[in-house]
Amino acid sequence: MYLLIVISEKKEGLNLANTDVDEALTALQSRRIRMTPQRRTILTYLVTHHNHPTVETIHEALEQTTPNMSLATIYNTLKLFVDLGIVIELANGEDGVHYDYYSKPHYHVICTNCGKIADVFYPDFQKDAKKMENEAAQQTGYQITGNRFEIYGLCTDCQKKNASKGK
Repeated sequence: MYLLIVISEKKEGLNLANTDVDEALTALQSRRIRMTPQRRTILTYLVTHHNHPTVETIHEALEQTTPNMSLATIYNTLKLFVDLGIVIELANGEDGVHYDYYSKPHYHVICTNCGKIADVFYPDFQKDAKKMENEAAQQTGYQITGNRFEIYGLCTDCQKKNASKGK
């Protein structure tokens, strides 16, 4: 298992802890973000699905209900949401960039075999992350602007596949 700590820039985000779609929409509107039907659809998808989708995954999932939504619209909307701090980007090697609605601080476990991403909600995550940020600043002299914590390993599906190959 690999452990990777990435110190990354954190945008001044919206405080959307434990919100549903309506509250997320209200928070965006309070920032004077025009909520087009496309933005609303993409935000609703991200809030209600926890599959860490790529742009292509979102496009495929929405093309039945919103057939005229282009990839460019999805890219631009995700960029806006990332800039606002309500969505984070997860670079996942050859599998491209995945997106995650970030309402409650959490970290990710990523399968090194299939690329599956899982959320982990740890009660002391924010407190421990702050300690790591302080330590990083102390050791490096960096002005820390945020963090992202990822753990790598084999998901249960890949473990089962590996076990069945060994039999």
